[in-house]
Amino acid sequence: MTRTSILVPALLLTLSAHTAFAQSTPSQAPPKLEKIEEVADDAITVTAKPTPEHKITEKRDNSGQVVEATVKSGPSTYTLKPNRPAGTALPGDAMGGANRGPQWTVMEFDIGKKKKKTTEEDGSTDSTAPPAVK
Repeated sequence: MTRTSILVPALLLTLSAHTAFAQSTPSQAPPKLEKIEEVADDAITVTAKPTPEHKITEKRDNSGQVVEATVKSGPSTYTLKPNRPAGTALPGDAMGGANRGPQWTVMEFDIGKKKKKTTEEDGSTDSTAPPAVK
């Protein structure tokens, strides 16, 4: 009795797998294709991207080593300085320090430049005639 109870589920499983496999095989006839209307393509215009403004200014000391590099990339400006350890410390030592990050220029003021005077600040008016003499 136990032998037939084991064979019945195994037989049903193999038959269901066979029918599922038979249904999943593709048929020999190719599928029918629909015809798609052709549409004329418009001309494509490619414009060149404007070149980004990159300006790097380096300051060197008398020995020719770079002391400071100022980078202007678009609207942002930052300064890079080399990490020089103090005394005889080697890079990676406790006294040597880690990498030095960039210094971003946040605000700039025109303190050293002369201001242009306007006619209101001068107090002089060139458009008026001198007062009449009595």
